Amino acid sequence: MNLITNTFKPFRIALILPTFLLLTSFLLVEGENELKFGKKIPLTDKQLKNIDNTSVSLDDLKKENGLIIIFSCNTCPFVVGNEDFEGWEKQYNEIHSKALEKGLGLVLINSNEGKRDGDDSFDEMKIHARKAGYKMPYLVDENSELANAYGAKTTPHVFVINNMNELIYRGSIDNLWDTKRAELETYLYDAMNHLADKKELKNNDTPPRGCSIKRLNK
Repeated sequence: MNLITNTFKPFRIALILPTFLLLTSFLLVEGENELKFGKKIPLTDKQLKNIDNTSVSLDDLKKENGLIIIFSCNTCPFVVGNEDFEGWEKQYNEIHSKALEKGLGLVLINSNEGKRDGDDSFDEMKIHARKAGYKMPYLVDENSELANAYGAKTTPHVFVINNMNELIYRGSIDNLWDTKRAELETYLYDAMNHLADKKELKNNDTPPRGCSIKRLNK
């Protein structure tokens, strides 16, 4: 997929995005913790169940230059898309391919514990991953433990760590959602290039855009 060439319906998306953005405006309080840049993130050795029925940790999935962690789900329009917005998951496989070229792993994590008996059940995760053609691990975060520990707020919400498990980048994949953008800002690719090629990272913390992570009792 070409990240820059996208077809939108600007008028219609302008009508629906304010609702999404209003939603995400209060999501900033959802995460229980906020990780510190340059500090090691917790729970990298915790075993999580993958859709292939194996259990892996973030340490297992990390490559020589680090790991990209994307909190995701099966249903959010910001992930799966709709008639007005193509959805970020359409980039996942390309990001995965580029990440491997840069010596980085990529993992998707589903923390929607509040929907575990419905659209974000383990079985539905398997079905969705197969239909979407995911080429990367897709893990269950029971009781939203990692989401709470990392302060993850939305689906999607990206965290990038280096090979020392230190937080390098947190936020959105890019600014594709912004119909008023002057140009496409490829935040995640910038973080990847920073780790692999030592290029300057001008923005290491961007606001996440998406649907709230569905924690229990939230």
